[in-house]
Amino acid sequence: MDHSHHMHAMEGHEGHGGHGGGMQDMCSMNMLFTWDTTNLCIVFRQWHVRSTASLIFSLIAVVLLGIGYEALRSVSRRYEASLATRLETVPRQNRETVSKRGHVIKATLYAIQNFYAFMLMLVFMTYNGWVMVAVSLGAFVGYLLFGHSTSATKDNACH
Repeated sequence: MDHSHHMHAMEGHEGHGGHGGGMQDMCSMNMLFTWDTTNLCIVFRQWHVRSTASLIFSLIAVVLLGIGYEALRSVSRRYEASLATRLETVPRQNRETVSKRGHVIKATLYAIQNFYAFMLMLVFMTYNGWVMVAVSLGAFVGYLLFGHSTSATKDNACH
């Protein structure tokens, strides 16, 4: 079925309804893999790629986000190791208090990691090849920098 008449009917009506800037400034929502960056928005409407420079800055930001995720995982691992060491040296009567406080901090780090991982998943799900490569590059560099004591096998659900 040809729907080209629907698009023709839309021409000239971009300004109606208070949308202002018109169709050319709207975020595209691709559900298929693409390398096209026209009207690319990354997770938020405000993170709108409008030029080559903004694409480059956005890709660098995505790489840094991927590196940051691996850094957070490293901080969490180091905290767990230091907590285990501390629990061995704490007098028995204080061990439960230190353990409970440590568990709350570990739970907080876990929640932040999960939020971060899901946000990276949403970034990846722009289905834009450039952004997907940037997420993977960030994971690669982050693992190189922070994954020395970590298995390369993933143990979490996403990213």
